[in-house]
Amino acid sequence: MRESRLVTARSRRGLFVTFEGIEGSGKSTQLRILARRLRRLGVPLLVTRQPGGTPAGARLRRLLLHAGRIDPRAELLLMFADRRQHLTESIEPALAAGTLVLCDRYTDASRAYQGAGRGLGEDLVDLLHARFCGLEPDRTYLFDCPPATGLARVAAARGGKDRIEREALAFHRRVRAAYLARARKEPGRFLVLDGTRPVEELAERVAGDLDTLRAAR
Repeated sequence: MRESRLVTARSRRGLFVTFEGIEGSGKSTQLRILARRLRRLGVPLLVTRQPGGTPAGARLRRLLLHAGRIDPRAELLLMFADRRQHLTESIEPALAAGTLVLCDRYTDASRAYQGAGRGLGEDLVDLLHARFCGLEPDRTYLFDCPPATGLARVAAARGGKDRIEREALAFHRRVRAAYLARARKEPGRFLVLDGTRPVEELAERVAGDLDTLRAAR
């Protein structure tokens, strides 16, 4: 009987789904499209982002994206401060309640941006993740596109760029390469999608994959 109750409790836990990609890859657009679909279906849902998914995180986001120069190691630690608060305040309680969590960026972003882009190394990011986070996504959708394409989209959409978007093209190429390398390392978790494909086509692929994932629970 006790084992049966434990199995039931585990089955009620929500799915943790993350959206990753370089600047202008289309990940945030796809997250919004999926969220609208799931809400229409009545699926219990938390839509959030990193950095910035909590009140404290919102202040950290402004600092990280719009302050002057930040030491790379300080940047990484600020990202994990945001991430830890986000997990304890928002993500973990939602998952425990059976809510499906859609998160715009998670630790893979730090592996790519601080680990590769800033040259701090993936091992350091993995160490911090293991010590302060530990939670792994059930699925990660990685939207891949050439950095020049993504940055052109950002410029066309907003005009101005934040501190990360203003980095040199070589920085964004390192970020892209790190994302793809991580996806090759964890093929069971990642679904890599061509971010240059039509929005509707990508939305259908994401929705279909998530339906399959949810049905298998």
